[in-house]
Amino acid sequence: MSQEVKQDLNDNVICNDSGNVPFAKVLEVNLSRRKLLKGSLAGATTAFLASSSVVAIASSGGAKVGFTPVTIAEGTGPWPSISPDYEWDVLIPWGEPLEPGGPEYNYPPNAVDQAKQIGIGHDGMHYFPVKDSSKPRCGWNDDLDWNDDLDWSRNTNRNAYRRGNRNGVLCINHEFGRTTHVLGKEAPESLEDVRTMQHAHGVSVVELKKRQGQWRQVKSDYARRIHVNTPVEFGGPAAESDLLKTPNGNIPLGTVNNCANGYTPWGTYLTCEENFNGYFGATGEWTATPEQERYGFSEGGFGYGWQNFDKRFDLSDPDYQNEENRFGWIVEIDPVDGTSNPVKRTALGRVKHEGIALTVGLGGRVVGYMGDDQRFDYIYKFVSEGNWREMRREGKSPLDHGKLYVARFNEDGSGDWLELTIDNPDLAQRFSSQEEVLIYTRIAADIVGATPMDRPEWTTVAPDGVVYCTLTNNSNRGNEGLPGADAANPLAPNADGHIIRWKDSKRFTGLTFKWDIYLIAESTHGTEDSFSDPDGLWADPDGRLFIQTDGGQMDGLNNQMLVSDTSTGDLRRLFTGVTSDEITGITTTPNRKTMFVNTQHPGNGDPTLTNFPVPFDGVTVPRDSTIVITKKDGGIVGS
Repeated sequence: MSQEVKQDLNDNVICNDSGNVPFAKVLEVNLSRRKLLKGSLAGATTAFLASSSVVAIASSGGAKVGFTPVTIAEGTGPWPSISPDYEWDVLIPWGEPLEPGGPEYNYPPNAVDQAKQIGIGHDGMHYFPVKDSSKPRCGWNDDLDWNDDLDWSRNTNRNAYRRGNRNGVLCINHEFGRTTHVLGKEAPESLEDVRTMQHAHGVSVVELKKRQGQWRQVKSDYARRIHVNTPVEFGGPAAESDLLKTPNGNIPLGTVNNCANGYTPWGTYLTCEENFNGYFGATGEWTATPEQERYGFSEGGFGYGWQNFDKRFDLSDPDYQNEENRFGWIVEIDPVDGTSNPVKRTALGRVKHEGIALTVGLGGRVVGYMGDDQRFDYIYKFVSEGNWREMRREGKSPLDHGKLYVARFNEDGSGDWLELTIDNPDLAQRFSSQEEVLIYTRIAADIVGATPMDRPEWTTVAPDGVVYCTLTNNSNRGNEGLPGADAANPLAPNADGHIIRWKDSKRFTGLTFKWDIYLIAESTHGTEDSFSDPDGLWADPDGRLFIQTDGGQMDGLNNQMLVSDTSTGDLRRLFTGVTSDEITGITTTPNRKTMFVNTQHPGNGDPTLTNFPVPFDGVTVPRDSTIVITKKDGGIVGS
């Protein structure tokens, strides 16, 4: 979510008062030892690769980033800019019909239409290729090679290979939309208004096809909206917990503040609930419990006002006690089965989930890395209890059975994954069951001594086994007695953020890791490739790291997407958005010749700043949109 918008909604407060050793202290010692001083990205990367503790985790190989970058002078204003080697197009703006023939966009929307239209707040997303109409699902166990450059003479179904690069199902998150943007007024005035807002949140599932060189939606059995009032289910250890039941007995409904995402080896989509606390408020007398305080609940929330018309979101209504515990989860969605309910996977813990990066570790176990996006909160890991294929054959979800860990970063460049289980005597003193540990994950992580971080955002796993995580910023670093900066650590206050990376022992499944800093955003200030507030992140198969930003950029730039060569540190700006937007969400076709990214809340909804996706007129309300990026020579995006 936009830094500016978050500040407006009072969400940048600190909820962690555990007293755990702050990451700034660890980083101060670590960077001082490595002589990693403020300087250019190339210099920082060289120092990183040369440090003795990270020889084992340094990325190998890599591919040069050869495109002509967008200059600072080009990267401002109400219209996007892209490298001259590339071109872009617009797809599925907010309010567009979910599929052809649906209700057309009309501002402001109504609740009935919005439930059948693309939502607002475009964020994380994933493209699922369709190989043919009878076998649409494509997971990591798929035996097809999706590269267009195959020896077609050896393939019996050559069209199936090509189809996935021009036909797919796109699942896309809709994180948030401010009331003024969605409704054109400061606050909802009726339940109808609230329903309209709720239906603008959630997830869209659309089918896309490339025809005559252009990507467009098509009418599809896969198309559907999942929003705040969609029936959902719970899976995993806490699924039957009384803490997920209300006195009212209302069934679980909906997903909200869907930020980043992930996807599974078996071909399903994972959407992540981040700032769910802001949609709750209190209309009557209410005192927050310690658990509610740790998750940031307040009487006024973020000012959405849903509690005034929808009692589900009224913390003071005793009939809906525990409703707030039903949010803050990672939700699994089947992109090709519109009859299935989304499932909230409780084994992954309840935090402000930014996203999840899944990989397959030792023994075929699925491993997921997650950030909890708030100042001084934590980084988590989940490891399934067994081989994911075998578990699915037994009818068990690999995401329901496994162990959850939280990270502790040590001063010597090592790290530990601390298990969050009721078997820990310290946790057993605070909680009565594993269900409680998972529902109040943040408190459990406080108790075991996790390292508070500077707003952990996206994670991504590179092909060489290195995991990257963006730490977007922490302007409170160094304030009110918090640790400050020294000559080796220019991160207090950490206004611009940094990127950390690590490599686990035992092929992702071990309990120890080695870590170091990949990039300090402040070190790019004054350079042609300057940026701040790293957020979206993706490591491609060739050693490139795509970095997307969210917040006030240096040198007057709009938010942007850059590409870094992890073997050399070369950093180039590929794309910039429009005034006051966020660039977020990233996915590609299997051959990586088409990339999809998003511009979120362009102009923060203010038509005097931008009218994207239409040319500037100062009047038209801007709309969140997906951007389709291709290289003019038909090459892989990022090269």
